This record gives sequence, C-alpha cells and structure tokens, in this order.
Amino acid sequence: MLNKEILEKIKKLEPKLVEYRRDFHTYPEPAWKEFRTTSIIAEKLLELGYSVKMGHEVIKESEMMGVPGAAELEKHMVQAIGQGANHKLVEKMAGGLTGAVAELHCGDGPTIALRFDIDSNDIEESKEESHRPYREGFSSKNSKAMHACGHDGHAAIGLGIAEILAGMKDQLKGTIRLIFQPGEEGVRGARAMVAAGVADGVDYIIGGHIGFKAAHTGDFICGTGKFLATTKLDATFKGVPAHAGAAPQEGKNALLAAAAASLNLHAISRHGDGASRINVGVMEAGQGRNILPPNATIKLETRGENSEIDEYMVKESKRVIEAAAKMYDVDYHIETVGGTKSGESSMEMVRMLKGIAESMPQFTNVTEYTNFGAAEDYSHFMSVVQENGGLGTYYMLGADRAAGHHDDHFDFDESVLATGVEVNIRAVLNILSNNE
Repeated sequence: MLNKEILEKIKKLEPKLVEYRRDFHTYPEPAWKEFRTTSIIAEKLLELGYSVKMGHEVIKESEMMGVPGAAELEKHMVQAIGQGANHKLVEKMAGGLTGAVAELHCGDGPTIALRFDIDSNDIEESKEESHRPYREGFSSKNSKAMHACGHDGHAAIGLGIAEILAGMKDQLKGTIRLIFQPGEEGVRGARAMVAAGVADGVDYIIGGHIGFKAAHTGDFICGTGKFLATTKLDATFKGVPAHAGAAPQEGKNALLAAAAASLNLHAISRHGDGASRINVGVMEAGQGRNILPPNATIKLETRGENSEIDEYMVKESKRVIEAAAKMYDVDYHIETVGGTKSGESSMEMVRMLKGIAESMPQFTNVTEYTNFGAAEDYSHFMSVVQENGGLGTYYMLGADRAAGHHDDHFDFDESVLATGVEVNIRAVLNILSNNE
C-alpha cells in the first residue's frame, strides 16, 4: 500500500509529467539521434541524486544496428544543442551512443530495473487544427520526426518515477536501475545495451507501453507474452550498367536479382514448431528505362514465435539472397539493421501487477495476460534477465487515443501519466517488501 503522503506527491507531479511529455513531443528524435532527449533526462536524473551512465558505458558500439551515417548524426547533434541540450553531454553520445542508465543505490537488496523507450517515429506530424498537439502548440518542430507511439509519455513516466523514488531513498533496500533506451522503433537498441552490461545483475525487470492493446483509459493489462523474435535485414545488389538497346549483354541486372530474391523469400518453407513471418517491404532499383539496372536494394524482416524460428528464417533468407545474386551474377551485401529476442512475461510478476491494479480505482478493466503478437525490443531485456534467473513482465497502460499508434494524428489522454508512475512505484515497493 502507498501511504497518503506518496499519493499526494504523485498527484502534485501531474503538471510536471505533462510538461515533460509535451517537451519531448515538441522535440522528437528517432533512433540513435536522441541527443536532446537523453541530455534532458540525464540532467534531471543527476539533479535527483542518481548515478548516471551514458555513451560507451551503456552502448556497445559493435552491437548497434541501423545506425545513421556520421554526417547525419553530426547534424542532429548540432540540432539538439540548438534546442537546449547540454553540449558536454551530447559530446559523450558522439556516434549515436544515445540513451542513459541511472541507478539509485539503497543498500543491500534486489536490483530492480525499469525500462523506458525514448525514441520517436520517422513520421511528419499532422498540422491540422483538429490535432491537439498542433492546436495547443506542442507538435513536432523536427522534420519527419514525431512521437506517434507514446514514447514521450514513457520517458515522462520514467522521470516521475525517478523523482518519487529519490524522495523515498531512506525507505528502500536494494538498487533501482532506470533504463532509458534508444532505438526501440526498428528494434535496434536493446541488444547494444545488453551487450554493454545494462541487464547484468538484474533480479526483476518491468517494462510497459501506453495504449496498444489496452485501448481505453481505465484499462490495464498486467502481463504480455508471445513477443515475436524478429530480424531486420537490408540487402543490396551491385551489377553492371549497360545500354538496354545497344549492348544488353554487357550488363548485369541487379533489379532482376532483387526481384528474384523478393519472390523466393516469400516462398521459404514455414517452420513446423511455431509461427513464422517474412515480409519484403521495400525494393528500390535502377537508373532509367534504357539502362540495365546496376543497383538494387531490398528491405525485409523476419519474425518467429521464438528466437530459434526467427534464426531459421534469417538463415534461409540469407541463402535465398545469395542464390539470387549468383543467378544474375551480381555482387550482394546483407546488413542486419535491427532485431530482438522473443519473450514471455513471468507469471509471478503478472499476478503481482494484477493485485496492484485491482487495488487502484483508476483501473476499471484489468486483464491478467494477453498475447503481444508482434515484436518489442523490451523482450530482449526481459529474456536475458530471465535467462540469468530473474523475473520480468510487460504491462499495457490503457489510454484513450486520438488515432492509432504510428499515425500522424496520434495523441493520448495525459491523465494516465500519473497512473503510470503510481503503478510502477507500487510494484517496486511490493517487490522490496517481499524480499525483506
């Protein structure tokens, strides 16, 4: 149970939580470009007395996937500083090493990790008067970037939790680890953080999402399972150009190699041990109608009900791409630009959150468990913690929304921010009380 004093503190935080959320919404930053977002978060955590790690301490550079080019990263670093980021903190993130991990050390006890994703989508936000962020002046100021999934709210909840827990430090036992993760969209960030040791020593981990399958304010889903493992691949084909009329025999057609690969990727035999998916979502090729196309790129993803099935789909995909390249005698290159493990919430943690949610009057529709049916980078953290003997769960915090996730009209009911803080604080205290 939370005492009246803590509940009053959470209530008083509401305006600040909305302010945080709207600030992050105004200055959205996609994967590996979250320089301003990380800087603002890190400064506030340092002010609260947390030890904060950034840069190479939380990101293993060799495990980063889908990283923008150096010139683009430099441009966004300059933009972040111009929009209020601390230049010294931004310098620590050179190369796209965004994200931060904060710890509150409270003596002997379990290590509890709470994860919050902070990146935006590559979407141009609506500029219609019917869209509240635009109408009220907090819509995106950054071109082709928008918080269209609620990660601005997740970051705000994380900062609210940090403030409440810092004020309770003398009452806590153990270590609180707050993970502010870059690159969730495209499932790019968790692997690099885990490789840097961010999940080491964690006994309990909690993650969550505003909305998604908890469609309305008052809904709460306590645990999620059947996260699909996924891998994102970009394949490029390099042939030889030639005049299509005068000398077609001198060319090597990269477009046909990409087309053959695309068709045969969708013909990969499915796995008998569980669900599998594959999709070629993008194919770009060619220079002109009278030139044999010397260049082609396909962008695809695989998914599997578990990590082993996804690995099978990846292996087969690479075989098909190689065979298509050989068929048309062109060179090829495959780059992994994203990927995460499958996952399943620990039922002990699910039941704990169910008891908490049912005790909170804000929740009028509590669901114990649901299938996720898609990929979420958090599952990589949770799976690693579980493999090391820990427990984890992933909740969904219901919120009324103006439009669906990843829509340029996305917006959500901000009253759920304080509720998100409260449910996480209750969970931390419950875990600690059970470990006394």
